[in-house]
Amino acid sequence: MAVLTISRELGSEGAYLAKKVAQELGYHFVDKALMEKVLNQYGFVQFEEAYESGAGFWSRYDTLKSTMVKFLNRVIQALAYHGNMVIVGRGSFAVLDGLADVLNVRVKAPLPIRISRLMEQQGITDLDKAETLVKESDKMRAIFVESWYGVRWDAASRFDLVIDTGKVSPDLAVIWLVKALRDLERRQVDGQPSTRKIQVDPVLASVISQVLECEAVH
Repeated sequence: MAVLTISRELGSEGAYLAKKVAQELGYHFVDKALMEKVLNQYGFVQFEEAYESGAGFWSRYDTLKSTMVKFLNRVIQALAYHGNMVIVGRGSFAVLDGLADVLNVRVKAPLPIRISRLMEQQGITDLDKAETLVKESDKMRAIFVESWYGVRWDAASRFDLVIDTGKVSPDLAVIWLVKALRDLERRQVDGQPSTRKIQVDPVLASVISQVLECEAVH
């Protein structure tokens, strides 16, 4: 078993990579919607409101935000423990940092390329509007990760692999990641920090099995 986390910029095709890798390996694909479903069933029903509110100086100490992050961390760890998982965003690379059976990947692309992709994918004709959307997305993601995990959202040193889809085609990147994860599956992690060492609330584990429709722990 292994876990892949994908931290991506809007327009970098990171979500596409994540979905394709999950399909190729038969892994579970976890995005914001699935995490929200788990959080709601586990008892945190205000995830969307809390996540979208940003995290400035004062909101860092807001009870709702703090509770959301605590719940989110538990969910990410429990998903990793379940195994065979591709997790997109939500600071998962920071939550699972240092685990031998987790591959943390950053997907990026030059700003003009990301803007062009967004315009094509969403049918946006206003260049300024598309640029604003991309920059606002970057800002929100950076604030969340940097405020709550104390690490830079875009620091290459935090990742095992950084892929620029402005130079490397998304489909080639998928091939690389599939090979890397298959290699990681074969490695022995005995005695090293790994997802096997994570302590998971049995209730949360049950919720995840129900949401994923998978009773196995890979």
